[in-house]
Amino acid sequence: MIRFDQVTKRYPSGREALSGISFAVERGEMVFLTGHSGAGKSSILKLIALLERPTRGQVLVGGRNTNSIRPRGIPQFRRELGVVFQDHKLLHDRPVADNVALPLIIAGVPRREIDRRVRAALDQVGLLGKERSRPLELSTGEQQRVGIARAVIAKPPLLIADEPTGNLDPQLALEIMQLFRRFNDVGVTVVVATHDVHLIEIVGGRRITLGDGRVASADPPPAAAAAPAPAPETLT
Repeated sequence: MIRFDQVTKRYPSGREALSGISFAVERGEMVFLTGHSGAGKSSILKLIALLERPTRGQVLVGGRNTNSIRPRGIPQFRRELGVVFQDHKLLHDRPVADNVALPLIIAGVPRREIDRRVRAALDQVGLLGKERSRPLELSTGEQQRVGIARAVIAKPPLLIADEPTGNLDPQLALEIMQLFRRFNDVGVTVVVATHDVHLIEIVGGRRITLGDGRVASADPPPAAAAAPAPAPETLT
């Protein structure tokens, strides 16, 4: 599903966020990127989502070399993955339903189908009945759930999240991680950047630890990851 081959990311300032890293995430895995602040976790996710491109090396996502994807092909590429941000990035002047529906609206999905899938997505994250609420009327944990519903509404085979529990108390953080585990259980490949090792130990998943832009250590992929995973069935 994801492969980094000797990837380096250097910014115009001269700072090298990633230094020749190589690793792979198999289809159907749940993988955690850990490490101290500035270790390179967010840079990896930005490269996966084509928010940035590597300075050197290759990033393959779903078998495609992202270096070969031209700017006009990026929107189509991003429809194959869901992205969850720490700060939610919700539109505060629109109700929850409109925030969740945004990827489908952009894709031109019929309104009737959008309404059905918005309800299904909100049901998956425990927010059915909050369709007309505004994001600022919700708790921080509920806002994060809205962001997750938006990320999965298009049924992507890959879900990535950047410190999704950083602003939550321990109980809410655990609930959010368990949501990711539920999506993984139905075949979605999940990659989460987090510094919370305790949550990883509770939820379970393979760990790749970064340090100063390099892979410091990595758990071996489970044997089960080599077998084909079922197609995502998160939302019906």
